Order: sequence, then C-alpha cells, then structure tokens
Amino acid sequence: MKAYRASLLTFDAAGQPRFDTDGLLLTQPDEHGTERVLASGAHAELAHWLALPQAQGVQVQHWPGKVMVPGFVDMHVHYPQVDVIGSPADGLLPWLENYTFPQETRFADAAHATEVASVFTDELLRHGVTTALTFATSHPTAVDAVFAAARTRGMRLITGLCLMDQNAPDGLRNPPSAPGRGDAAEHSLLQSQALIERWHGVDRLGYAITPRFVPTCSDAQLQGAGELAARHPSVWVQSHVAENRDEIAWVRQLHPHARSYLDVYHRFGLLRERAVYAHCIYLDGDDRALMRETGTAAAVSPTSNLFLGSGFFDFAAAQTTGYRHGLASDVGGGTSFSPFETMKAAYFVGRMGLEQGGAFKPGLSLSPSRLWWLHTAGAAQALGLEGVVGNLTPGCEADFVLIDPQATPLLARRTAAARTLDEWLFALIVLGDDRAVEKVCLALPTMTG
Repeated sequence: MKAYRASLLTFDAAGQPRFDTDGLLLTQPDEHGTERVLASGAHAELAHWLALPQAQGVQVQHWPGKVMVPGFVDMHVHYPQVDVIGSPADGLLPWLENYTFPQETRFADAAHATEVASVFTDELLRHGVTTALTFATSHPTAVDAVFAAARTRGMRLITGLCLMDQNAPDGLRNPPSAPGRGDAAEHSLLQSQALIERWHGVDRLGYAITPRFVPTCSDAQLQGAGELAARHPSVWVQSHVAENRDEIAWVRQLHPHARSYLDVYHRFGLLRERAVYAHCIYLDGDDRALMRETGTAAAVSPTSNLFLGSGFFDFAAAQTTGYRHGLASDVGGGTSFSPFETMKAAYFVGRMGLEQGGAFKPGLSLSPSRLWWLHTAGAAQALGLEGVVGNLTPGCEADFVLIDPQATPLLARRTAAARTLDEWLFALIVLGDDRAVEKVCLALPTMTG
C-alpha cells in the first residue's frame, strides 16, 4: 500500500466534483503491477486504513498546501507535429501543405522518430497529461517509436499507423507492398494488423485504427479500416471530421452521395464505441444524433480551432444531444500542451454565440468544474476508459498530478482569495501553466516485461 496526503479533487459518477481540503489517497498494485486507487477521500474518514495490517510500515507522503488531481486526458494530439507548433498559415489546408506534411515525411527515419517521441512524451508529462490518444504518421517506424517512448515512461497512450493512400505527398502516402503494385490500401491495413498484434494491450498501450481524414483515404482503405475495426472491437478508431469549410467542400466532391462528412465514416463502419473524431465543428442535428446512437465521441480542440480560424465547437448542442465529448490539445495546430490553456480556450469558445439559419444562438458558459471534468473523467468516459483513468476513485489506475496553487505570485494571490471550488478551479484555468504542475505520479512508473 502507498499513502498520499494533500488536498484532493475527484468526480462522482454524475461528473460532479468532490474536493477534500485534507485528503488521503491510498493505492495498491494489482496483479500486473499497476497501482490502483484503493480508497480516496477525507483524511479524517480514511485514517483508520493506516492502522490495518497491510499498512504496517507505510510512510504517508504529505504535501501540505498542494492538491492531488486526476491525471489529464488528451483526446487528440499529433506527436509528429511537435516541431510545427506555432507555424503561421492562412487556414487548415495551407497549414498542412506548407508545414505539417513536409515535417511528417521525416518520420520514415527511425532515429528522428525516436528523438521526437521522447520530446513529445516528456512534454505531455511535464504538463500533467498522463493519458493521450495521438496521431503518428504513415510510417510503422513512427508508431513503434512513440509506443516505445510511452511504455518506457509508464504512460497510457493510444496511437496507430496513419492511413492515407491518396491526395497526399510523396513520402506520406501508404506505399504498396512492392513498387508498381496498386495495393497500398491493402498493405497499410496489413501493417496496421501487425502493429495491433505487436502493441495493443501491452502494459498501458492501445492501438487506434487511424484514417487521417476522408480526402486522403480511398474507398478501399476506408472499407478495410471498417472491417479491421469490426474484427478488433477493443481497439480505437480515430480521425478528423467537419473541421474546416474548405475540407467539407472537398469531401462533398469526393463523396457526393453521402448525406454529410460524418456519414462517409458511418457508411464504412467507422462510427462505434471507442471511435473518436477530432473537431466536429460543422455537424447538424442528424450528425449529433448519429454520434450519440453509435457511441462515437468528439475530441474538442479549441486552441487549434481558434489558431487556424476553423470555427467554434457547439458545446450547448453537444450537451443537449448528449453525445460524448472531451477536450484535446491538437498540438501542433493547437498552441500548447497545457490543459490549462485548453480549458481556458474551451471556456472562450463556449461563450461564443453562433449564427444558425440567420438567427443568433447564445453561447454556453461552461462551469470550471465542467471544464476540468471534460479534460479528466469526462474525456476518459468519451474514450471508453471510464473508471480506468481520469479520476481518483477506487479501482482507477493511480495517475495523479500534484498541483501547486502558489506556483506564481498572482496565482497564489487569486487562489487564496477564492470563495468557492469553482472560483479556485477557474483561477487555475486562467492563470495556471506548467509551473503549477509540481509532480506527476503514474500508475505504472517503469517499463515492465
């Protein structure tokens, strides 16, 4: 048993926060060596656990003035885009063409992929992100590199081979199995199958079938991806949808008989539990209902959407419809790995009103506790990992972040003056950054096996 004492933030099954000013977190390894939460709550209510026989010799790590919060969950991020963050562009498609695609071609080199994977995973952890669903590139070397980096660090990470067999530059299109053969789609799916067998379920790693987006995938590749997903219900599916108006027009040209952009994925069997689509800005009511009915989740990427001028996610409609959604950094279109920056941008986006059919629709003021839930327990729920990560309730993997609310003079002043939990959380959202992340504790601290 391990014991930690500090203030403690958790969430109940309804997403409501619980804050214990003097909290106690008790953990114990399971049969695989993963630390799991044994008990959590007020120290006064749980101190008797420390008198149990199995607690003999346990030294309580006590952090007065600090706060234990669940490790953050990033639902959508691109590890090969570390070096394009902050690159200026006129919009999504020019940004991809001028910065992202040239950078991603470098990941055929295993040494480069390994170096960037190390930087990427370290940056996530430095900002308190302990679980991530990330894109790699179309090179198996890149997938291997980021899985290996995450495994070494004990992170929970999900990724997969990027599928793109058309409308992509040389060096990024999935190659055929032999020169001159037109079977790139089949070969990319066989590579995906091999990567599933190599990595899925190893320690805390998971595989995601990853069509980049509809324009870069042939019908044969999308069909094969859907069939692969059907054969492997425990793996994830990830892609992009309805991010940018020019992108949507392109999809309409390629698939004129589809009802919508989202419908293209649906036709190929790619909407289901554990399917996550980034952005989801330009969805209509039928699309949102389809997301809810299929259990598909949206990865909301507000800093990216603001940076690229893509548009505003409709938080009010998502909440009313009741489909799964959570927050994501979307680095490198996103401008920061920091969950505080992502939550702050989500608050701004939620407040924005939307024009619909010539009428103005008021925005939604997301509460601070809701924003934190969307980046922890809510994001875990959207990924199909509820009760596994994103929370510190009994049975969860014991990923947690130790927050210092006095990390900067202004943050210390504002948090000290907070009268309610929401005021305190909001002060951290607005004023916090990586300096507030004092320590990150992972449920599986070193590589096993």
